Amino acid sequence: MSRAKSHGAAYLLMGVTLFLVLAGLLMIYSASSVADYVHRADSAYHLKRQVMFLLVGLVAMFLASRLDLRYTKRVTGVSRDPKRLGWIVWGTSVAGLVAVLVAGIGKWGAQRWILIGPVPIQPSEFAKLGCILAGAVLLSEWKRHEIDGRALTGRLALVVVPVVVLVMVQPDMGTTVSIVLSMYLLLWLGDVNGRLLVSSAAVGTVLAGLMIWIEEYRFSRLMAFIDPWKDPKGDGFQIIQSLYSFGSGGLTGVGLGLSKQKFFYLPAAHTDFIFAIIGEELGLLGTLAIVLAFAIFAYAGVRIALSASNDFDRLLAGGLTAMVVTQALMNMAAVTGLMPITGIPLPLVSYGGSSLIFTLACIGLVLGVARRSSGVRPSVSRATGASNNKVAQIRGSQASGARGSNSAVSLERRRDGRAYLSGIDGGRPARRRRA
Repeated sequence: MSRAKSHGAAYLLMGVTLFLVLAGLLMIYSASSVADYVHRADSAYHLKRQVMFLLVGLVAMFLASRLDLRYTKRVTGVSRDPKRLGWIVWGTSVAGLVAVLVAGIGKWGAQRWILIGPVPIQPSEFAKLGCILAGAVLLSEWKRHEIDGRALTGRLALVVVPVVVLVMVQPDMGTTVSIVLSMYLLLWLGDVNGRLLVSSAAVGTVLAGLMIWIEEYRFSRLMAFIDPWKDPKGDGFQIIQSLYSFGSGGLTGVGLGLSKQKFFYLPAAHTDFIFAIIGEELGLLGTLAIVLAFAIFAYAGVRIALSASNDFDRLLAGGLTAMVVTQALMNMAAVTGLMPITGIPLPLVSYGGSSLIFTLACIGLVLGVARRSSGVRPSVSRATGASNNKVAQIRGSQASGARGSNSAVSLERRRDGRAYLSGIDGGRPARRRRA
């Protein structure tokens, strides 16, 4: 992919990210203002907090985009190995997941957050990034034949299994499914053997069914998904209220700020179910705008991945794009009743500091791939290609001189248009043969 196309994809990704963030701020204020006024006497409470999270996230995105991750050595001899960053992020997120079990806080029956000062942090969000980074490192090593297939399988299991177990203990099956699906897509992007993909999908499906069967509340959610009207005031209440939101919105919506479901009818209106409020206030057109925005996000991320200069960058950009888009699809499917409720927020739109900061940091890493592929690779390749061509010319002239073959002698032309022998013979004029 050309440098101009890579730059265009990066600008497209930044533009659609800005659109989703601004839409999120607008809808967070609309969805939370009534409850905030009643409970906190400040209708903009969640909006103010989300703006602070956004500022931190923008800094994280900028810093992530400037990280110089590369395996090849530069002219200075300094190696930029992404392996260190991958294992640091993975190890830190695992430590955070352990801390949640020891001193975490929770709500709605789940213990998923730890307090850092007054700010709650959800380590499982950053565990997604740790798994993608570590997985991209291992797959790129496998593609460079530094490890074999058996070592790849074992090390990937060591990366994913501890994270999945720790997240399931919280419990948080929605995040677990998101991590597993993201890693599965990363394996597919890494051209892993089809047998491994099929066996992984089969094992994952069996384990997911087992986890639903042995836990009563998960089985209840599945039954509510199949028939929410069987228990309209219990397990089916939230999805029914969400469907009411979409039904009330129609084509163009009831109007921005005029939702009725946010008046304590729809739980988690500003977080997991903000897409339903968008459907009520802005109608089908508003929801399609969000869906289209994520489609553009996916297109831009894939374009950047295809322009990557090495396997790690390609896997990193593709894996992170797939993870964000997969999470968005899971949220929209759950809110519209196409899959059981998972508790997954809508990236960049739902309220939540950990989710917003994490997603913006991931986007920064994808932009970093675009920067490296559009800025570094073309200049290096041109310089290397020119140098290689010059060396080939010199070697060719030396070889032809040693053979003494006149037909193999190559010619160069100087600015004055005269032909000279190519090589290192002092630039003597080439004699023209007489007819």
